[in-house]
Amino acid sequence: MGEVAVKYKIMCNPDVDDADADKIANSMKSLASEVGEVQMVETKPLAFGLKFVEAHCVIQEGDGTVDIFEDAIRAISGVGEVEVLEIGRL
Repeated sequence: MGEVAVKYKIMCNPDVDDADADKIANSMKSLASEVGEVQMVETKPLAFGLKFVEAHCVIQEGDGTVDIFEDAIRAISGVGEVEVLEIGRL
């Protein structure tokens, strides 16, 4: 099996009081999953002082591996929407 490179846009959950893009970025750096790993994480400005997290990840190719990895991202405290910006095979 090969690997897939995925770039994610991760938004803070507006319903969580202490949701912070910098905290999410730090949690993403140490995210450990059996199907993939995080290569690079950046916090970027969105609008009106809001920020989002952009993460570049490498995930093993296979049925449901991307979903398993995204579930691990969603399990991080303060994470709202997780959007795939780019995906490609390595």
